[in-house]
Amino acid sequence: MKFVDEAAVRVVAGNGGNGCLSFLREKYRPNGGPDGGDGGDGGSVYLIGNSGLNTLADFRLKRLFKARTGESGAGRDRFGKKGADLKINVPLGTIISDAETGEFIGDVTREGEALMVAQGGRRGLGNANFKTSTNRAPRKTTSGKPGDERLIKLELKVLADVGLLGLPNAGKSTLLSAVSHARPKIADYPFTTLHPQLGVVDIGHASSFVIADIPGLIEGAAEGVGLGTRFLKHLKRTRILLHMVDCAPIDGKDVYESVREIEREICDFGESLGNRERWLVLNKIDSVPAGDADQITRDLVDRLDWQGPVYKISAVTREGCATLTNDIMDRLNMIQEELQTIEENKGEQTQ
Repeated sequence: MKFVDEAAVRVVAGNGGNGCLSFLREKYRPNGGPDGGDGGDGGSVYLIGNSGLNTLADFRLKRLFKARTGESGAGRDRFGKKGADLKINVPLGTIISDAETGEFIGDVTREGEALMVAQGGRRGLGNANFKTSTNRAPRKTTSGKPGDERLIKLELKVLADVGLLGLPNAGKSTLLSAVSHARPKIADYPFTTLHPQLGVVDIGHASSFVIADIPGLIEGAAEGVGLGTRFLKHLKRTRILLHMVDCAPIDGKDVYESVREIEREICDFGESLGNRERWLVLNKIDSVPAGDADQITRDLVDRLDWQGPVYKISAVTREGCATLTNDIMDRLNMIQEELQTIEENKGEQTQ
């Protein structure tokens, strides 16, 4: 299935049903009075979070979604049936905005979460509502209100705890397949990953996290070169970035320059990504002698003046991968505890 992370669709809520003009006429009650019932409310349009979806491809062909109109009221005080709501499944991580005004509408991030994007029209009132002591035979009714209609933009930003950064062929896809059940395409040529790949890393004891691999970045990605510029936005929701570096690139490229190249691209993309917590992961240590890998790591840390965590791994042999994933889980738990403390403090301040 083709990966689609943006779509524009028109959503139309149902109109409200009209109120009824009616008077009761029975054999022994020739002047029974007004009995026109109200119409039904129009159906609304909702977007529903569905973890089984990971792309907006379903919206490539169908671009118009309409909810049901409410039925009109009837005599004998019978109300019209409410129009059925329209529920549309979208992937978790979908951001919704008004395509014409740019107004932010909402964000669907949880399984089963419902976001109303178009409200159904209110029902019209039948003449029974307008009976008074001075007007016993009202002929007044109201029509149903039209439902909302709007063009909305859907933008998918994948939900992952950890994001993988790096040049093409840094081994990101190999790491994803080594630590999760994801099976991304792996080959020895650039851009084998053409769209974001997600994998769940199971640590055990009911602990797990989601890791995302995006297409490799090249110089100028933030300005539109290559594939990375389109998918960098998918890393905005991550809490940790793993900056993967090939410690022995076959093209002889300087490892230090490889790191700086990616740093420039994520900083050019925006502060929110440039300031994200980032870990340095030197991959493919199996391709160099152990002493050389240690020396490459020391030299790189010194030249970068790197202050964050540093790991040496081999995604192929899985050397060092368990330590890396366990430390990630510990750090994510710590971040979650910090966020909970912040929320609790906010709650105490508002009381």
